[in-house]
Amino acid sequence: MEPAFRGKSQSMTEPVSATTDALIEHRRKVADLQQRIKNRRLQALGLYGTSIAALLTALVWPALKIFFWLNADMPSAINITLGGLLLFLVLATAAQIAAEFYIDPSPWRDNETPVKDLKLDLELAEEQRVLEARRLTPPTPERQASYKERVPGEIARLRLESQHYRRLHLFMQWMLFLSSAAISAVTAWYDPPQPAKGVLIALGFTVTVITAAAGYFKPRERAFNLQQTADSMEQHATALELGIAPYTEVDDRLNLASFATTVEALRAEQRMREQQLDQPQQASKT
Repeated sequence: MEPAFRGKSQSMTEPVSATTDALIEHRRKVADLQQRIKNRRLQALGLYGTSIAALLTALVWPALKIFFWLNADMPSAINITLGGLLLFLVLATAAQIAAEFYIDPSPWRDNETPVKDLKLDLELAEEQRVLEARRLTPPTPERQASYKERVPGEIARLRLESQHYRRLHLFMQWMLFLSSAAISAVTAWYDPPQPAKGVLIALGFTVTVITAAAGYFKPRERAFNLQQTADSMEQHATALELGIAPYTEVDDRLNLASFATTVEALRAEQRMREQQLDQPQQASKT
């Protein structure tokens, strides 16, 4: 019985593995096309941008001579700077034209390919991915089990963002404390404070900016909400792993469905909190 059971389990896992590999390959193709579009836009920007910059430099050079040094020699520093800049732009333009039209094979992957063609390929790849996902989508229990495996990564992301906002809040608070204390110290040291007027202005400006930024972006509240959501998700993941309440059903599929529902509710609540923090204070009060 054991060899038969092993053969059956292998036959069940092989289609699932093939389905996962196919979906991953489609995602990789879409991501590759998205990166190629970004690279192609940068290539086109560099190709046309350097040529236009070279033309503008070639026009600005004599214009400066005419408007400012018509009856005198231009300073050598300006001539050297403009000449070096023009030479660099000309060489950069020539190198990009060669890479685009003349070098075979080109160091550019999509030379002489319009961005609109790459966008069309991306749309077709995304459509193919959607169709294949519908055809190869595994059953619901398998998707729920896969979702459970992704939760630790989501918890780690939330904790990382919470730590970032907590550090930002502490930095703002320390800057606020130090600036406020420095204002009092400088005022007490200089009487009258004319020699340190610039320092007082800078410190007062810093205090105002930090206070306004802390009140607008609310890093402390964001850190607290992210940490609270991460803790709740981790608590439910641990309960599911140990089989304790509220995941005490005999059928694991019911536990997985309940777990996915709970985690999605926590994520929706987190997004709602973020939206509330992004709203103006007057609008939230009303």
